[in-house]
Amino acid sequence: MTDTREQIAQPLGRQRADFLRNCRARIKPSDVGLPDPKRRRTEGVRRGDVAALSGISVAWYTWLEQGREIRVSDDVLERICQTFRLTEDERVYLFSLVQQRAPRVQAEPECAVPESIERLVTGMAVPCIAMNVRWDILSWNELSRRLYRDYAQLPPPRRNLAEMMFLHTDRQGDLVDPENTAQRLIAKLKVDYSTYGRDPRFEAMIQRLERSSPLFRTMWRSPDFNVGSYGVHRFQHRVYGELTFEHTSCLPDGHPTLRVVMCMPADARSREVVAQLCREAS
Repeated sequence: MTDTREQIAQPLGRQRADFLRNCRARIKPSDVGLPDPKRRRTEGVRRGDVAALSGISVAWYTWLEQGREIRVSDDVLERICQTFRLTEDERVYLFSLVQQRAPRVQAEPECAVPESIERLVTGMAVPCIAMNVRWDILSWNELSRRLYRDYAQLPPPRRNLAEMMFLHTDRQGDLVDPENTAQRLIAKLKVDYSTYGRDPRFEAMIQRLERSSPLFRTMWRSPDFNVGSYGVHRFQHRVYGELTFEHTSCLPDGHPTLRVVMCMPADARSREVVAQLCREAS
């Protein structure tokens, strides 16, 4: 009996074969600096041309195009993407077919949000922010301003969630369990750093935090990490008393270096406060 993995791999292999053949067919030899023979039985470039341009063997590329189960490195797939001049969507699709995951993000962390994400953030009926993977706060809504912090009062270089947590305490309330919250945030920050640590501004931020915050330095060097969301966040607000929110996040389609963080009220008191602020804003 064929196991589940083989049953899944077979249709993926067929999709991969069809996709790569279509990519070959649409590339003219002249597009990649090769002579364009006048009489050819098939459109596009040959498998051998793709192999040569991508720096791999003809046999190996043939196996890949045939949909065989072979191990393919990121570097090889990236070279094939360049040979075929794939769009970003096509690149993601090829990685998904071959490695069953999206490619590692190569773009620099964004420093501004597009209008569509700005509308998403400001239109949310719960506290919400948009930040990049370096944890720079790029957008926020009125509920976030009222309940957490007025980011507009800070110069842009200081609008960084990690630095505000460990170096600046100008927020609207005090954390009920600051050490646990800090540990959870650093565990998530480690995962983002592992992906984008080559960014010199990210590296400079980590070094600055290690120099200036003994708590950060201790927790940063611990083995804990967390790829999930931020969990429950409890704090004592200066006006509304103790509030509890559950933080979760999502990556907007087409913007892999942005993250939208939503703070959902997690108890009756917090829901009441959010509802009150929404009524005041309407």
